Amino acid sequence: MSKRLGRFCMITGTVLVVSALSLALWNRNTDIKGKEASQKVLVVLSEEIAENQAENEKIEENMGTPTGDDLFAQYEEEIKTETIVEVDGNGYLGVVTLPALDIELPVMSEWSYPGLKKAPCRYKGSYISDDMIICAHNYNSHFGGIRNMNTGDPVDFTDCEGNVYNYEVVQIDEINGGDIEAMEAGEWELTLFTCTYGGKSRVTVRCRLLADEEEKPLYSSTITE
Repeated sequence: MSKRLGRFCMITGTVLVVSALSLALWNRNTDIKGKEASQKVLVVLSEEIAENQAENEKIEENMGTPTGDDLFAQYEEEIKTETIVEVDGNGYLGVVTLPALDIELPVMSEWSYPGLKKAPCRYKGSYISDDMIICAHNYNSHFGGIRNMNTGDPVDFTDCEGNVYNYEVVQIDEINGGDIEAMEAGEWELTLFTCTYGGKSRVTVRCRLLADEEEKPLYSSTITE
């Protein structure tokens, strides 16, 4: 009886070790693929952002500084929508940078499970309305390290026109994975979140905008392919 029990324990232990190694290898493989996909997009998106920024600067130089009714008309026209850049059939909203983790990633304009394998996605809200929520997988190359961030850490978001929004971390929580209301609650100007291993909870990083409201730029509705 004791021999059978010992053999069973040995086999069970071997299976568990092999399963753990297989899971670790799978996680590493998906992490590598996620990093490769996001960095490929980042190269293209960064070039588009630089071109848009240069074009906007040239237009501003030619137009001069609008005043009065011209400024109001420009504001009404440009504030309606965001600029979305399409790369490989997916729309991107801009780039999020986490200096404390040495990470820079493109952000898809709409979230989906297939999309999350490539890059972080906008879950809800907007940088324009100061309530943007960005989600990503817990790959080490994506948002896996946000649990290690600290209050006061900088977070930057660059839109597709080259405008940079500077935030800082003010709170880090762990929220029940199914508690959508808690995720969306509060007047946070930027939220980053990812699932914990097992998916039962969400590591949630809340940020506040450092720039003054008066310094916020106007926006165009250009969609660039």
